[in-house]
Amino acid sequence: MSEQLADGSCSPGPDRGWTVAISDATIAQTLSAYLGRFPDEAEALTEPLLLLGEGSGFASRRSFPMHVTVGALLVCGSEVLLIDHLAYGITLQPGGHLEPTDGTLLEAALRELTEETGLDGRLIAPLSPVPVYVEYGQVPARPEKDEPAHYHLDIGYAFSTERAEIGILQETEVTGAAWYPLESAVSVVGERVARAFSVTA
Repeated sequence: MSEQLADGSCSPGPDRGWTVAISDATIAQTLSAYLGRFPDEAEALTEPLLLLGEGSGFASRRSFPMHVTVGALLVCGSEVLLIDHLAYGITLQPGGHLEPTDGTLLEAALRELTEETGLDGRLIAPLSPVPVYVEYGQVPARPEKDEPAHYHLDIGYAFSTERAEIGILQETEVTGAAWYPLESAVSVVGERVARAFSVTA
């Protein structure tokens, strides 16, 4: 694991009051584009695809048993930025829930990235409009947020930067952030990290 250098280089049911700009149709279209690029993952995403066809309002974090989250894999040279997540107590890519102000899933991923790490979004560029990973997994209940155990459909995008300094961390969500070499990042987070280094528009 390498720390950011001083010069900036790197080594209960839906809430009816919640309105979102990102529609279920947009989520479904995004998954379709993703499966067009990674068709071998269709079987693993069967359950969330069925839920998308049966329910509504999946951009809201008050949608149970599933809602959408976004993730961001930021690459700088041969390293990727990971954060230490406060609530889950693990290291993973920046990301989180959608907000009513998010216009697109890609914009939401960039917002989460900059909010959690204090990075300057003007120095960050998306590598592809198509997600580089989609993961479906269960998360534990959080009684303090009135959330039962449920599933996240996590849609992740790849970004790049040539020079972006870690800033003030979002202390309510993150306890640390650092740049990891690819091999180390894969061992910590999983193979999805590697796609950020090979993605094409």
